[in-house]
Amino acid sequence: MPMQDAGERAGNFSEVSLGYTLELAREEAARCLQCKTPTCQQGCPVEVDCKSFIRMVAEDDLEGAFKTIKETNSLPAICGRVCPQENQCEGSCKLRKTGKPIAIGRLERFVADNYYAQNSCEAIAGDEACRLIDEDLRVAVIGSGPSSLTAAGYLSTRGIKVSVFEALHEPGGVLVYGIPEFRLPKSVVHTEIETLKAQGVEFVCNHVGGPTSGISELMDKGYKAVFIGAGAGLPKFLGLSGENLIGVYSANEYLTRVNLMRGYRFPEFDTPVPRGKKVVVLGGGNVAMDAARTALRLGAEEVKVVYRRTQGEMPARREELEHALEEGVKLEILSSPLEFTGDEQGNLCSLRLQRMELGPEDASGRCKPIPVSGDEFEIDADMAVIAVGTGPNPVLINSSPELKLNERGYIQVDPHTGETSMPMVFAGGDIVTGAATVVLAMGAGRRAAREIARRLKKDAD
Repeated sequence: MPMQDAGERAGNFSEVSLGYTLELAREEAARCLQCKTPTCQQGCPVEVDCKSFIRMVAEDDLEGAFKTIKETNSLPAICGRVCPQENQCEGSCKLRKTGKPIAIGRLERFVADNYYAQNSCEAIAGDEACRLIDEDLRVAVIGSGPSSLTAAGYLSTRGIKVSVFEALHEPGGVLVYGIPEFRLPKSVVHTEIETLKAQGVEFVCNHVGGPTSGISELMDKGYKAVFIGAGAGLPKFLGLSGENLIGVYSANEYLTRVNLMRGYRFPEFDTPVPRGKKVVVLGGGNVAMDAARTALRLGAEEVKVVYRRTQGEMPARREELEHALEEGVKLEILSSPLEFTGDEQGNLCSLRLQRMELGPEDASGRCKPIPVSGDEFEIDADMAVIAVGTGPNPVLINSSPELKLNERGYIQVDPHTGETSMPMVFAGGDIVTGAATVVLAMGAGRRAAREIARRLKKDAD
Protein backbone atom coordinates (compact mmCIF):
# COMPACT_ATOMS: atom_id res chain seq x y z
CA MET A 1 0.00 0.00 0.00
CA PRO A 2 1.36 3.46 -0.86
CA MET A 3 2.29 5.56 2.17
CA GLN A 4 3.87 8.86 3.07
CA ASP A 5 7.65 9.01 3.09
CA ALA A 6 8.97 8.38 6.61
CA GLY A 7 10.85 11.68 6.78
CA GLU A 8 7.81 13.65 5.69
CA ARG A 9 5.19 11.90 7.81
CA ALA A 10 7.25 12.19 11.01
CA GLY A 11 6.45 15.91 10.89
CA ASN A 12 2.69 15.78 10.32
CA PHE A 13 -0.45 14.10 11.65
CA SER A 14 -1.85 13.09 8.26
CA GLU A 15 -2.60 9.42 7.77
CA VAL A 16 0.53 7.35 7.11
CA SER A 17 -0.97 4.79 4.72
CA LEU A 18 -2.57 6.37 1.67
CA GLY A 19 -4.81 3.47 0.68
CA TYR A 20 -5.18 1.33 -2.42
CA THR A 21 -6.12 2.61 -5.84
CA LEU A 22 -8.85 0.63 -7.60
CA GLU A 23 -6.20 -1.03 -9.76
CA LEU A 24 -4.10 -2.11 -6.77
CA ALA A 25 -7.19 -3.39 -4.96
CA ARG A 26 -8.27 -5.49 -7.95
CA GLU A 27 -4.76 -6.87 -8.33
CA GLU A 28 -4.58 -7.87 -4.67
CA ALA A 29 -8.09 -9.36 -4.65
CA ALA A 30 -7.30 -11.44 -7.74
CA ARG A 31 -4.61 -13.29 -5.74
CA CYS A 32 -7.26 -14.86 -3.49
CA LEU A 33 -7.53 -18.63 -3.93
CA GLN A 34 -11.27 -18.61 -3.09
CA CYS A 35 -10.72 -21.61 -0.84
CA LYS A 36 -13.52 -24.12 -0.37
CA THR A 37 -13.05 -23.76 3.39
CA PRO A 38 -12.32 -20.07 4.07
CA THR A 39 -10.06 -20.16 7.11
CA CYS A 40 -9.76 -16.36 6.92
CA GLN A 41 -13.37 -16.01 8.09
CA GLN A 42 -12.73 -18.40 10.95
CA GLY A 43 -9.86 -16.16 12.08
CA CYS A 44 -12.05 -13.02 12.19
CA PRO A 45 -13.62 -12.24 15.60
CA VAL A 46 -16.67 -10.69 13.89
CA GLU A 47 -16.86 -13.40 11.20
CA VAL A 48 -16.56 -11.21 8.10
CA ASP A 49 -17.16 -13.24 4.91
CA CYS A 50 -13.70 -12.38 3.59
CA LYS A 51 -13.83 -14.82 0.67
CA SER A 52 -17.01 -13.32 -0.77
CA PHE A 53 -16.13 -9.65 -0.39
CA ILE A 54 -12.67 -10.19 -1.89
CA ARG A 55 -14.21 -11.98 -4.88
CA MET A 56 -16.56 -9.02 -5.35
CA VAL A 57 -13.62 -6.59 -5.33
CA ALA A 58 -11.94 -8.64 -8.07
CA GLU A 59 -15.21 -8.51 -10.03
CA ASP A 60 -15.61 -4.71 -9.57
CA ASP A 61 -18.72 -5.17 -7.40
CA LEU A 62 -17.59 -2.74 -4.68
CA GLU A 63 -21.11 -2.03 -3.43
CA GLY A 64 -21.73 -5.73 -2.97
CA ALA A 65 -18.38 -6.07 -1.21
CA PHE A 66 -19.29 -3.28 1.22
CA LYS A 67 -22.71 -4.74 2.01
CA THR A 68 -21.15 -8.17 2.57
CA ILE A 69 -18.70 -6.73 5.10
CA LYS A 70 -21.43 -4.70 6.84
CA GLU A 71 -23.49 -7.84 7.43
CA THR A 72 -21.20 -8.65 10.34
CA ASN A 73 -18.89 -5.65 10.79
CA SER A 74 -20.41 -2.32 11.86
CA LEU A 75 -17.08 -0.45 11.58
CA PRO A 76 -15.25 -1.59 8.41
CA ALA A 77 -13.26 1.60 7.76
CA ILE A 78 -11.94 1.46 11.32
CA CYS A 79 -11.18 -2.28 11.34
CA GLY A 80 -9.34 -2.01 8.05
CA ARG A 81 -6.95 0.45 9.70
CA VAL A 82 -6.31 -0.70 13.25
CA CYS A 83 -7.11 -4.41 13.56
CA PRO A 84 -4.16 -6.83 13.86
CA GLN A 85 -5.10 -8.73 10.71
CA GLU A 86 -1.73 -10.47 10.73
CA ASN A 87 -2.89 -12.45 13.77
CA GLN A 88 -6.50 -12.94 12.68
CA CYS A 89 -7.95 -13.12 9.15
CA GLU A 90 -4.60 -12.75 7.37
CA GLY A 91 -2.93 -14.96 9.96
CA SER A 92 -5.42 -17.68 9.00
CA CYS A 93 -5.07 -17.15 5.23
CA LYS A 94 -3.82 -20.26 3.42
CA LEU A 95 -1.33 -18.11 1.51
CA ARG A 96 0.37 -17.14 4.76
CA LYS A 97 2.77 -20.06 4.41
CA THR A 98 4.12 -18.38 1.25
CA GLY A 99 4.86 -15.24 3.26
CA LYS A 100 2.29 -13.27 1.26
CA PRO A 101 -1.21 -13.65 2.70
CA ILE A 102 -4.01 -11.69 1.06
CA ALA A 103 -4.02 -8.12 2.44
CA ILE A 104 -7.55 -8.51 3.78
CA GLY A 105 -7.38 -5.50 6.09
CA ARG A 106 -6.22 -3.18 3.34
CA LEU A 107 -8.94 -4.43 1.02
CA GLU A 108 -11.56 -3.93 3.75
CA ARG A 109 -10.35 -0.36 4.24
CA PHE A 110 -10.44 0.27 0.48
CA VAL A 111 -13.99 -1.05 0.15
CA ALA A 112 -15.28 1.05 3.07
CA ASP A 113 -13.50 4.24 2.01
CA ASN A 114 -14.67 3.85 -1.58
CA TYR A 115 -18.26 3.25 -0.55
CA TYR A 116 -18.39 6.22 1.80
CA ALA A 117 -16.82 8.45 -0.86
CA GLN A 118 -19.17 7.30 -3.65
CA ASN A 119 -22.35 6.77 -1.64
CA SER A 120 -22.07 9.12 1.30
CA CYS A 121 -25.80 9.86 1.45
CA GLU A 122 -26.82 6.22 1.21
CA ALA A 123 -24.12 5.19 3.69
CA ILE A 124 -25.44 7.64 6.25
CA ALA A 125 -29.15 7.22 5.51
CA GLY A 126 -29.39 3.95 3.59
CA ASP A 127 -31.70 0.97 3.64
CA GLU A 128 -30.95 0.05 7.26
CA ALA A 129 -32.09 3.50 8.36
CA CYS A 130 -35.57 2.64 7.15
CA ARG A 131 -35.87 -0.28 9.53
CA LEU A 132 -38.91 0.27 11.77
CA ILE A 133 -37.65 0.86 15.30
CA ASP A 134 -39.74 -0.59 18.11
CA GLU A 135 -39.67 2.13 20.77
CA ASP A 136 -40.86 -0.38 23.38
CA LEU A 137 -37.70 -2.45 22.95
CA ARG A 138 -35.08 -0.13 24.40
CA VAL A 139 -31.48 -1.02 25.22
CA ALA A 140 -28.99 1.20 27.05
CA VAL A 141 -25.32 1.02 26.09
CA ILE A 142 -22.73 2.46 28.48
CA GLY A 143 -19.60 3.70 26.72
CA SER A 144 -19.12 4.36 23.01
CA GLY A 145 -15.97 2.46 22.12
CA PRO A 146 -15.74 -0.37 19.56
CA SER A 147 -17.66 -2.99 21.57
CA SER A 148 -20.48 -0.54 22.29
CA LEU A 149 -20.71 0.77 18.73
CA THR A 150 -20.84 -2.79 17.41
CA ALA A 151 -23.59 -3.78 19.85
CA ALA A 152 -25.55 -0.63 18.98
CA GLY A 153 -25.20 -1.29 15.26
CA TYR A 154 -26.32 -4.90 15.53
CA LEU A 155 -29.36 -4.09 17.69
CA SER A 156 -30.52 -1.07 15.70
CA THR A 157 -30.56 -3.00 12.43
CA ARG A 158 -32.90 -5.47 14.13
CA GLY A 159 -35.46 -2.85 15.05
CA ILE A 160 -34.35 -2.24 18.65
CA LYS A 161 -34.04 1.29 20.01
CA VAL A 162 -30.54 1.93 21.38
CA SER A 163 -29.31 4.80 23.55
CA VAL A 164 -25.53 5.09 23.93
CA PHE A 165 -24.31 6.93 27.05
CA GLU A 166 -20.79 8.38 26.80
CA ALA A 167 -18.88 10.03 29.66
CA LEU A 168 -16.79 12.30 27.42
CA HIS A 169 -17.97 15.14 25.21
CA GLU A 170 -17.58 13.18 21.98
CA PRO A 171 -18.52 9.58 21.10
CA GLY A 172 -15.99 7.02 19.94
CA GLY A 173 -14.21 5.94 23.10
CA VAL A 174 -10.67 4.73 22.58
CA LEU A 175 -11.10 5.22 18.83
CA VAL A 176 -11.04 8.99 19.34
CA TYR A 177 -9.07 9.49 22.57
CA GLY A 178 -6.47 6.76 22.23
CA ILE A 179 -5.56 6.26 18.56
CA PRO A 180 -3.65 9.08 16.83
CA GLU A 181 -4.90 10.86 13.74
CA PHE A 182 -2.08 9.46 11.60
CA ARG A 183 -3.33 5.91 12.28
CA LEU A 184 -7.08 6.51 12.41
CA PRO A 185 -8.41 9.86 11.17
CA LYS A 186 -11.24 11.22 13.29
CA SER A 187 -13.27 11.78 10.13
CA VAL A 188 -13.39 8.00 9.61
CA VAL A 189 -14.76 7.46 13.12
CA HIS A 190 -17.29 10.27 12.69
CA THR A 191 -18.59 8.73 9.45
CA GLU A 192 -19.11 5.36 11.12
CA ILE A 193 -20.95 7.04 14.01
CA GLU A 194 -23.17 9.03 11.63
CA THR A 195 -24.28 5.79 9.99
CA LEU A 196 -25.36 4.51 13.41
CA LYS A 197 -27.28 7.72 14.10
CA ALA A 198 -29.06 7.28 10.77
CA GLN A 199 -30.03 3.78 11.89
CA GLY A 200 -31.81 5.30 14.88
CA VAL A 201 -29.07 5.03 17.52
CA GLU A 202 -29.20 7.85 20.07
CA PHE A 203 -25.94 9.21 21.54
CA VAL A 204 -25.97 10.96 24.92
CA CYS A 205 -22.60 12.52 25.77
CA ASN A 206 -21.31 13.95 29.08
CA HIS A 207 -23.10 11.11 30.86
CA VAL A 208 -20.94 9.16 33.31
CA GLY A 209 -22.19 5.62 33.83
CA GLY A 210 -22.73 5.12 37.55
CA PRO A 211 -22.74 8.62 39.06
CA THR A 212 -25.09 10.12 36.43
CA SER A 213 -27.37 7.09 36.36
CA GLY A 214 -26.61 3.56 37.47
CA ILE A 215 -27.57 0.28 35.87
CA SER A 216 -30.62 -0.21 38.08
CA GLU A 217 -31.78 3.34 37.35
CA LEU A 218 -31.58 2.67 33.61
CA MET A 219 -33.69 -0.45 34.05
CA ASP A 220 -36.20 1.58 36.08
CA LYS A 221 -36.43 4.04 33.17
CA GLY A 222 -37.71 1.30 30.90
CA TYR A 223 -34.60 -0.11 29.26
CA LYS A 224 -35.04 -3.84 28.73
CA ALA A 225 -31.31 -4.57 28.73
CA VAL A 226 -28.01 -2.83 29.40
CA PHE A 227 -24.69 -3.39 27.64
CA ILE A 228 -21.53 -2.18 29.39
CA GLY A 229 -18.67 -1.32 27.07
CA ALA A 230 -16.93 1.24 29.23
CA GLY A 231 -13.40 0.07 28.44
CA ALA A 232 -10.39 -0.06 30.73
CA GLY A 233 -9.26 3.52 30.98
CA LEU A 234 -7.53 3.61 34.36
CA PRO A 235 -3.79 4.14 33.72
CA LYS A 236 -1.24 1.96 35.46
CA PHE A 237 1.86 3.52 37.00
CA LEU A 238 5.19 2.07 38.07
CA GLY A 239 5.36 3.21 41.68
CA LEU A 240 8.90 4.51 41.23
CA SER A 241 10.62 7.41 42.91
CA GLY A 242 10.18 10.63 40.95
CA GLU A 243 7.03 9.51 39.16
CA ASN A 244 5.31 12.75 40.21
CA LEU A 245 7.94 15.00 38.66
CA ILE A 246 6.87 17.62 36.14
CA GLY A 247 7.25 16.02 32.73
CA VAL A 248 6.07 12.50 33.63
CA TYR A 249 2.71 11.58 32.08
CA SER A 250 0.47 8.58 31.64
CA ALA A 251 -0.14 7.60 28.04
CA ASN A 252 -3.88 8.04 28.69
CA GLU A 253 -3.56 11.71 29.54
CA TYR A 254 -0.97 12.42 26.87
CA LEU A 255 -2.86 10.78 24.01
CA THR A 256 -6.27 12.07 25.13
CA ARG A 257 -5.00 15.64 25.12
CA VAL A 258 -3.46 15.22 21.68
CA ASN A 259 -6.21 13.15 20.05
CA LEU A 260 -9.67 13.79 21.48
CA MET A 261 -8.91 17.37 22.54
CA ARG A 262 -7.01 18.12 19.28
CA GLY A 263 -3.88 19.26 21.08
CA TYR A 264 -1.84 18.55 17.94
CA ARG A 265 -3.66 21.52 16.36
CA PHE A 266 -2.88 24.01 19.16
CA PRO A 267 -3.55 26.98 19.21
CA GLU A 268 -6.40 26.36 16.75
CA PHE A 269 -7.78 24.15 19.54
CA ASP A 270 -7.06 25.56 23.00
CA THR A 271 -5.45 22.41 24.39
CA PRO A 272 -1.79 22.93 25.26
CA VAL A 273 0.19 19.69 25.24
CA PRO A 274 3.69 18.96 26.54
CA ARG A 275 6.42 19.05 23.90
CA GLY A 276 9.60 17.47 25.16
CA LYS A 277 12.96 17.60 23.40
CA LYS A 278 14.26 14.31 24.78
CA VAL A 279 11.28 12.01 25.27
CA VAL A 280 11.27 8.54 26.81
CA VAL A 281 8.32 6.19 26.43
CA LEU A 282 8.06 3.24 28.80
CA GLY A 283 6.37 0.15 27.33
CA GLY A 284 6.41 -1.96 24.20
CA GLY A 285 2.81 -2.17 22.99
CA ASN A 286 0.76 -0.28 20.42
CA VAL A 287 0.03 2.52 22.90
CA ALA A 288 3.76 3.01 23.46
CA MET A 289 4.31 3.23 19.69
CA ASP A 290 1.46 5.74 19.39
CA ALA A 291 2.93 7.91 22.15
CA ALA A 292 6.45 7.76 20.72
CA ARG A 293 5.36 8.62 17.19
CA THR A 294 3.14 11.42 18.51
CA ALA A 295 6.06 12.94 20.44
CA LEU A 296 8.13 12.98 17.24
CA ARG A 297 5.37 14.79 15.38
CA LEU A 298 5.16 17.35 18.17
CA GLY A 299 8.79 18.29 17.61
CA ALA A 300 10.89 16.03 19.86
CA GLU A 301 14.56 15.91 18.91
CA GLU A 302 14.96 12.38 20.25
CA VAL A 303 12.43 9.72 21.25
CA LYS A 304 13.45 6.49 22.96
CA VAL A 305 11.21 3.54 23.79
CA VAL A 306 12.41 1.70 26.90
CA TYR A 307 11.42 -1.97 27.00
CA ARG A 308 12.58 -4.68 29.37
CA ARG A 309 12.66 -7.48 26.79
CA THR A 310 14.04 -7.54 23.24
CA GLN A 311 12.51 -6.11 20.08
CA GLY A 312 11.25 -9.56 19.13
CA GLU A 313 9.13 -9.80 22.28
CA MET A 314 7.44 -6.42 21.84
CA PRO A 315 3.64 -6.84 21.79
CA ALA A 316 3.17 -3.93 19.37
CA ARG A 317 2.00 -4.76 15.86
CA ARG A 318 4.95 -5.33 13.55
CA GLU A 319 3.70 -2.65 11.16
CA GLU A 320 3.46 -0.03 13.90
CA LEU A 321 6.93 -0.88 15.21
CA GLU A 322 8.42 -0.75 11.73
CA HIS A 323 6.77 2.61 11.03
CA ALA A 324 8.11 4.00 14.32
CA LEU A 325 11.66 2.89 13.53
CA GLU A 326 11.44 4.30 10.00
CA GLU A 327 10.37 7.65 11.42
CA GLY A 328 13.32 7.84 13.80
CA VAL A 329 12.14 6.35 17.11
CA LYS A 330 15.00 4.59 18.92
CA LEU A 331 14.74 1.48 21.09
CA GLU A 332 16.37 1.04 24.49
CA ILE A 333 15.73 -2.69 24.85
CA LEU A 334 16.56 -5.03 27.73
CA SER A 335 16.17 -2.07 30.06
CA SER A 336 13.85 -1.42 32.99
CA PRO A 337 13.27 1.91 34.79
CA LEU A 338 14.47 2.27 38.38
CA GLU A 339 13.96 5.95 39.11
CA PHE A 340 12.92 9.29 37.62
CA THR A 341 15.32 12.06 38.61
CA GLY A 342 14.62 15.77 38.58
CA ASP A 343 16.16 19.18 39.13
CA GLU A 344 15.62 21.62 42.01
CA GLN A 345 12.43 22.96 40.39
CA GLY A 346 10.87 19.50 40.22
CA ASN A 347 11.31 19.02 36.49
CA LEU A 348 12.27 15.65 35.04
CA CYS A 349 15.84 15.59 33.79
CA SER A 350 16.81 11.91 33.52
CA LEU A 351 15.88 8.26 34.10
CA ARG A 352 17.98 5.65 35.85
CA LEU A 353 17.64 2.25 34.18
CA GLN A 354 18.52 -1.34 35.00
CA ARG A 355 20.07 -3.53 32.30
CA MET A 356 18.14 -6.80 31.85
CA GLU A 357 18.74 -10.21 30.28
CA LEU A 358 16.28 -12.88 29.23
CA GLY A 359 15.74 -15.93 31.40
CA PRO A 360 13.29 -18.87 31.22
CA GLU A 361 9.74 -18.46 29.90
CA ASP A 362 7.17 -16.98 32.26
CA ALA A 363 3.38 -17.40 32.39
CA SER A 364 2.95 -15.26 29.26
CA GLY A 365 5.02 -17.69 27.21
CA ARG A 366 7.79 -15.13 26.77
CA CYS A 367 11.26 -15.20 28.28
CA LYS A 368 11.29 -13.56 31.69
CA PRO A 369 13.47 -10.42 31.96
CA ILE A 370 16.06 -10.74 34.75
CA PRO A 371 18.12 -7.83 36.14
CA VAL A 372 21.84 -7.90 35.38
CA SER A 373 23.46 -7.37 38.75
CA GLY A 374 25.36 -4.09 39.06
CA ASP A 375 24.54 -2.92 35.52
CA GLU A 376 22.68 0.36 35.86
CA PHE A 377 22.83 3.42 33.62
CA GLU A 378 21.20 6.80 33.11
CA ILE A 379 19.62 8.52 30.11
CA ASP A 380 18.66 12.18 29.75
CA ALA A 381 14.97 13.06 29.39
CA ASP A 382 12.80 16.12 29.90
CA MET A 383 9.59 14.17 29.30
CA ALA A 384 8.48 10.58 29.97
CA VAL A 385 5.29 8.80 28.96
CA ILE A 386 4.24 5.70 30.90
CA ALA A 387 2.52 3.20 28.59
CA VAL A 388 2.54 -0.03 30.60
CA GLY A 389 -1.15 -0.89 30.46
CA THR A 390 -4.47 0.09 31.95
CA GLY A 391 -6.94 -1.24 34.47
CA PRO A 392 -10.73 -1.19 34.91
CA ASN A 393 -12.13 2.22 35.72
CA PRO A 394 -13.77 1.83 39.15
CA VAL A 395 -16.37 4.59 38.71
CA LEU A 396 -19.07 2.40 37.17
CA ILE A 397 -18.04 -0.80 38.94
CA ASN A 398 -18.12 0.76 42.40
CA SER A 399 -21.63 2.07 41.82
CA SER A 400 -22.90 -1.42 40.93
CA PRO A 401 -21.86 -3.83 43.72
CA GLU A 402 -24.17 -6.49 42.23
CA LEU A 403 -21.70 -6.97 39.37
CA LYS A 404 -19.37 -9.89 40.00
CA LEU A 405 -15.74 -9.22 39.18
CA ASN A 406 -12.90 -11.60 38.38
CA GLU A 407 -9.62 -11.80 40.27
CA ARG A 408 -8.19 -8.97 38.14
CA GLY A 409 -11.06 -6.62 38.93
CA TYR A 410 -12.77 -6.84 35.54
CA ILE A 411 -16.46 -7.64 35.04
CA GLN A 412 -17.15 -11.37 34.98
CA VAL A 413 -19.42 -12.53 32.14
CA ASP A 414 -20.77 -15.70 30.57
CA PRO A 415 -18.25 -16.31 27.75
CA HIS A 416 -20.98 -17.45 25.36
CA THR A 417 -23.47 -14.62 25.84
CA GLY A 418 -21.62 -11.78 27.58
CA GLU A 419 -24.22 -11.67 30.35
CA THR A 420 -23.02 -10.47 33.76
CA SER A 421 -24.20 -11.59 37.19
CA MET A 422 -27.09 -9.13 36.81
CA PRO A 423 -29.95 -10.46 34.64
CA MET A 424 -30.22 -8.73 31.24
CA VAL A 425 -27.04 -6.77 31.91
CA PHE A 426 -24.24 -7.63 29.50
CA ALA A 427 -20.64 -6.47 29.11
CA GLY A 428 -17.85 -6.75 26.59
CA GLY A 429 -14.54 -5.30 25.48
CA ASP A 430 -11.71 -4.11 27.69
CA ILE A 431 -13.94 -3.82 30.80
CA VAL A 432 -14.13 -7.64 30.63
CA THR A 433 -10.82 -8.74 29.08
CA GLY A 434 -8.46 -5.94 30.01
CA ALA A 435 -6.75 -3.96 27.26
CA ALA A 436 -7.06 -5.86 23.98
CA THR A 437 -7.64 -5.15 20.29
CA VAL A 438 -10.45 -3.19 18.67
CA VAL A 439 -11.76 -6.19 16.76
CA LEU A 440 -11.85 -8.46 19.82
CA ALA A 441 -13.93 -5.81 21.57
CA MET A 442 -16.18 -5.69 18.52
CA GLY A 443 -16.57 -9.46 18.61
CA ALA A 444 -17.69 -9.28 22.24
CA GLY A 445 -20.18 -6.52 21.42
CA ARG A 446 -21.64 -8.53 18.57
CA ARG A 447 -21.90 -11.68 20.68
CA ALA A 448 -23.77 -9.89 23.48
CA ALA A 449 -26.03 -7.99 21.07
CA ARG A 450 -27.00 -11.22 19.34
CA GLU A 451 -28.14 -12.67 22.68
CA ILE A 452 -29.96 -9.47 23.68
CA ALA A 453 -31.83 -9.38 20.37
CA ARG A 454 -32.73 -13.06 20.66
CA ARG A 455 -34.25 -12.59 24.11
CA LEU A 456 -36.04 -9.32 23.39
CA LYS A 457 -37.49 -10.48 20.10
CA LYS A 458 -38.60 -13.74 21.70
CA ASP A 459 -40.29 -11.83 24.52
CA ALA A 460 -41.90 -9.47 21.99
CA ASP A 461 -43.27 -12.40 20.03
